Amino acid sequence: MTLRLDADTLRRLGELAEVTERSKSWLAAQAVKDYLELNEWQTRAIDAAVKRAHRPNAKFVDHEKVDAWLATWGTPKERKRAELHFLTR
Repeated sequence: MTLRLDADTLRRLGELAEVTERSKSWLAAQAVKDYLELNEWQTRAIDAAVKRAHRPNAKFVDHEKVDAWLATWGTPKERKRAELHFLTR
């Protein structure tokens, strides 16, 4: 695997490697691990939502109704979720 970095990022990586007494390679591998930890949940959540959406009795809320509901947040006329009507496909 090859990693191409711009000059400034490479310089910063080199400085961090020196200060932490780690290799640039170790820091780059750790950065990838950290990135995956932070972001894998999103793809899992999307996958789970798509699977739920394909169930026979999946329910959806119309986008415009969600927008209208969210627009009330923080106002004296804030609506509760119960006022939304779920639509069955």
